[in-house]
Amino acid sequence: MRETEKDGENAPRNGGTHLNFQNVTFEISAGVSGQLPKADLPEIVFSGKSNVGKSSLINKLVNRKALARVSATPGKTATINFFRLPEARLVDLPGYGYAKVSQSEKKRWSELMEGYFAAGRPIAAVVQILDYRHAPTEEDQNMLRFLIENDIPFLVVGTKVDKLNKTNRQKQKEWFENYFSEVPITVLPFSAQSGEGLAQLKEMLEKACAEVAAAQDAAAGIEKA
Repeated sequence: MRETEKDGENAPRNGGTHLNFQNVTFEISAGVSGQLPKADLPEIVFSGKSNVGKSSLINKLVNRKALARVSATPGKTATINFFRLPEARLVDLPGYGYAKVSQSEKKRWSELMEGYFAAGRPIAAVVQILDYRHAPTEEDQNMLRFLIENDIPFLVVGTKVDKLNKTNRQKQKEWFENYFSEVPITVLPFSAQSGEGLAQLKEMLEKACAEVAAAQDAAAGIEKA
């Protein structure tokens, strides 16, 4: 699934699995790959640069004010934070692209991220978050390239649309359509303030988790046979 396909082509074609996003609890923060929890549920992964609005998006999704911490210090989130739903996990990756992080810390982050994605975890979708007001940064482009090259299912969400007037919003919509014209990627406009895009995002994630859950059930059936 690459939910970035036009008209939702990259959204799973199976029926959705209902996710009770409000029934969520913090599970663990992993600072090194050896601390990652057992991979026994579909995982919805949130990725984006520092201060892109990732924590605000997660909090809006689960209808909590501070489940994911909104940091005033860019680059402060240095762990992968796991939150558990009855049917899935939410995985909050460290924000990237903050220049003041030390080289040793960047190396640790790299090991942590590589360890996560190389572990064969049941990733339902990576929610790749971009600031809708601006062009993707070099780090954004690198992350998108990584997801595509490794065939990792993802969708793209553009945050902070409420900060644009109607004219500038249309300009940005056209800009993104042109920018992604050669790949099957569309950007879902999202606002943590107004809730725009929230229902569509939930539907996409439920469909993604349904695909992973079905694959897990099928694999379990083969093992029992």
